[in-house]
Amino acid sequence: MPMRPDAFLDHVRESGEYPTRAEAERAARVVLALLGAHLVGTVRAELAARLPETYALILLNPLQAAEPLSPERFVRATAAWIEGATEKTALWDIGAVLSTVADAAGDTLTREILLQLPVGYDVLFGRPRPT
Repeated sequence: MPMRPDAFLDHVRESGEYPTRAEAERAARVVLALLGAHLVGTVRAELAARLPETYALILLNPLQAAEPLSPERFVRATAAWIEGATEKTALWDIGAVLSTVADAAGDTLTREILLQLPVGYDVLFGRPRPT
């Protein structure tokens, strides 16, 4: 069952300590659009099924990526898409959104998502792998 839209956005807002819902919404839209460009097949479809419809559509209709972005380039791309963002604030935005995504996805699907992403995304999701 998908997470309710208000619950999803409230979780992002709380995780990111955003003063307004609009800021949480902006972060969620950008990060999910970039993430969607990196996921394929049933993993992307299963994640979309666990997100509120608005955010599922963003994930399923992603920005186009010519190649998978390393975590560092993902942060830079996020900063470029959010007006006034720096890499430091983009990292904060990514953490707030992707930790919420991981909670919505659950451990098994989050592991499958991480298998489709370049090494290092586990930290962005707030789920660092043991070394």
